[in-house]
Amino acid sequence: MSTPPTPPQQPPDQPSDAPAQPTAYPYPNPQSPPPGGPAGFPPPTQQGVYAQPTLVGQPGQPQPGNPYAQQGPYGPVPVPPPGGGSGGAGRAVLWAAVGAVVASAAWAAGVFLIGKDSADLRGYSAPSNLCSGGDYSSFKDEYPENDTSPTHNALKAAALDEGYCSLSLKKTGSSYADAYLTVQMDLHKKTDPGPEFTATWKNYDDSHSGYDVESVNGIGDEAYLVTEDTTSGSSSGSRYATLAVRDGWMTYTMSYSAYLSSYDTDKDPPKLDEVTDWLKSDTKATLQNLKG
Repeated sequence: MSTPPTPPQQPPDQPSDAPAQPTAYPYPNPQSPPPGGPAGFPPPTQQGVYAQPTLVGQPGQPQPGNPYAQQGPYGPVPVPPPGGGSGGAGRAVLWAAVGAVVASAAWAAGVFLIGKDSADLRGYSAPSNLCSGGDYSSFKDEYPENDTSPTHNALKAAALDEGYCSLSLKKTGSSYADAYLTVQMDLHKKTDPGPEFTATWKNYDDSHSGYDVESVNGIGDEAYLVTEDTTSGSSSGSRYATLAVRDGWMTYTMSYSAYLSSYDTDKDPPKLDEVTDWLKSDTKATLQNLKG
């Protein structure tokens, strides 16, 4: 039977009025057992050697090199520090660990909920029929005839709600469309459309030759007016204008297009300055109607 090593020699006792030395370790030094031997061991015998403890129901000897560890059925079992780990310091460490785990879980849950509910839709809703939910009154003086069969569709999905409408604009007495108006609203419920919206519309003239881009204030968070006029000196040109708006995670576009070939030879489509004013006025009215 091996003999446990002799515990390290204790330093001389300090005077009773000496203050306790501060330490970052909350438990007594395991290499300095308290007088009378460590918990679970009898007092030291002569020459400072501990007697072998009798452990009921557990085989084993104290581990070489560590007189305070007992051999359990699956390996060394450390003996708790003096007080059995149930003292104030032990409880403080335990509750600190539990508090850290609870705080981490609460933080993770908060981040998850914020991420889930972060879509900034500003109260907008996409109607099932944007043709009947939009405002096009500014175009009525120029195009008084109603389109009796406009094209519209809608999408409702977890990531995106969308409404679309396409109208034929007709002057009085016209059998066919003189111009066209298309409108689209998108509610982005999972991703922020801001960076891509800005890149697409602010820089539209970089990727589309012949178009002019103008920033518009006072509509949504950002808005851009894109125009093109190819009618100068031509009998087959066209006039085109789109107002694109982003308000939070809602994006909206209203586009007008007209072709000289659709008009009588003695008439021209309205000037783009007029059309852009109509687009701004009707876009503001439509967005106000679709905002809860």
